[in-house]
Amino acid sequence: MKYMLAEDAKPQVMLLVAATVISIALFVISWYIPLLSYVVYPLQLFATFIHESSHALVAFVTGNKVMSLTVSPDGSGVVWSQASGVSQLLISSAGYLGATAFGVILLAWMRYGYSSRLALYIAAGFVGIMTVVFGFLAPFWNLLEKVTFGSVAFTMFSGVVLTAGLAAIAKFAPIKWTNFALAFLAVQCLLNAFFSLKDLFVISATSTQGTDAANMAAATGIPALLWVVIWIVISVAMITVGLRLYAVSRGAAAHTDTVFQD
Repeated sequence: MKYMLAEDAKPQVMLLVAATVISIALFVISWYIPLLSYVVYPLQLFATFIHESSHALVAFVTGNKVMSLTVSPDGSGVVWSQASGVSQLLISSAGYLGATAFGVILLAWMRYGYSSRLALYIAAGFVGIMTVVFGFLAPFWNLLEKVTFGSVAFTMFSGVVLTAGLAAIAKFAPIKWTNFALAFLAVQCLLNAFFSLKDLFVISATSTQGTDAANMAAATGIPALLWVVIWIVISVAMITVGLRLYAVSRGAAAHTDTVFQD
């Protein structure tokens, strides 16, 4: 079956393509100009917050204890929780799939014409709540078990900066730039999830390093590499559905303002 690009989706697709091209260009150029990596560094931390927050939320919703959520200066992160059984499988799967789902939700949000400012405020509030509840209160409630004061301090600092930055863009930026910022966030979440899964595939194939996939393998006996493949397939399916909705489905009042229009 052939799908045609909806006429009212063309400005949005242009916006998404631009955000994707810029994201990939910054990523590639940063290989040769390391200083440029600092431009996308906050976005990497944002993607890490979404990944780790997905772990924490699933652990909390399934009735397990979340001991801490921390992010590190190198862009990695970790959630310590006490879980077993089926909930452990859900928690381990939540990080990569949660980041992908977040990006897809942003695509659908833009396509159906909801406010970009509101989305950025929600994203800011989400990061802020995760930072305070699981990045600050939980670690100290558990007497900094398995984490250091420095890791908690960096998590708090980066969480506060991201929250303030997203809220500032939502409040002060012109609407065309808030639309672009939201598209950029969506692309970053999707690209981060994709490249993280690619890295996880390599790690799982060449080492026994502790990862979400290794946790799944230990809990089920199914090889870590197979779990990575399953997550990749699910992520690709979600992205495909998201792009299909974004480019073809018609919303009631989709955004048409882009940074390329006068």
